[in-house]
Amino acid sequence: MEKKRRVARPDKTNAARLLERLGIQYELATYEIGDGHLSAEEVARAVGQPLEQVFKTLVARGDRNGPLFAVVPATSELDLKALARASGDRSVAMVPLKEVTALTGYVRGGTTALAAKKAFAVYLDASAQTLPRLIVSAGQRGLQLLLSPNDYIRATSATLAPLSHR
Repeated sequence: MEKKRRVARPDKTNAARLLERLGIQYELATYEIGDGHLSAEEVARAVGQPLEQVFKTLVARGDRNGPLFAVVPATSELDLKALARASGDRSVAMVPLKEVTALTGYVRGGTTALAAKKAFAVYLDASAQTLPRLIVSAGQRGLQLLLSPNDYIRATSATLAPLSHR
């Protein structure tokens, strides 16, 4: 029996409402979601955008400064040592998946630094500044935001730093 696929409702999320309050232009892109986790390639294909513009939002915890968001290209891996340097921590570790919703208010596949439950520091991979726009989660699975890197930085007060490696 084939699994039923759902399409995210294009309702405005808290992340989209935040962008509107700040006067930031953005686009919403929806795609079908199933029970599994979609790869970055599948998300890019589903929203009809270049893969290199898709960024994932990860939640980590520094030993000195606590929880933070790391936003990196979806095709790369987060360099925890680089994130520690950027955040002023001695070490940083990924937050266990079971803690992400309690910390951020978002679920896996829908985590965003925009309008999270708490305003943690945001670190954005420096490669973002070379792109015409970023594609990040809008705060729910199956819904992505497309916006300029500068607008994302303004909305999240992100710090740019080299954070990833392929």
